[in-house]
Amino acid sequence: MSGIGLRFRTVIFGATMLTIAGCTALYRNHGYVPQEQDLAEIIVGVDTRDSVAENVGTPSTGGVLNDSGYYYVQSRVRHYSFTRPEVVDRQVLAISFDSRGVVSNIERFTLEDGQVVPLTRRVTNSGVSNKGFLRQLLGNIGNFNPTGLSE
Repeated sequence: MSGIGLRFRTVIFGATMLTIAGCTALYRNHGYVPQEQDLAEIIVGVDTRDSVAENVGTPSTGGVLNDSGYYYVQSRVRHYSFTRPEVVDRQVLAISFDSRGVVSNIERFTLEDGQVVPLTRRVTNSGVSNKGFLRQLLGNIGNFNPTGLSE
């Protein structure tokens, strides 16, 4: 009887430990943001794109308009059980450059500074109303005008 009771306790203990382990949050870090001591070496108005990349590393994202800046992004995401992953921390370091490629500003943003940007899907109407390829192709047979080719 004691052998069965010991096995039963072992199974219950194992099931309890698996349940507890399944309810533990996992954290994952993505991206890179330079440390403050590395940023202290960058001098606004003196350093250039090349010197910034050399001192703090290459950015994860660049500016969209004329390479206007470097953006370093780091996120911490919490994965918990069966729920959707949640971003719990985000740091964005923006280094702006002027038209000569010299550092003009260094800014740091956090998750609290961000704004939710709703994305919309605007789809341009193609003008084709539920017609298959062959129906479109055969539908143009009577619409041929040879006078347009005389040029």
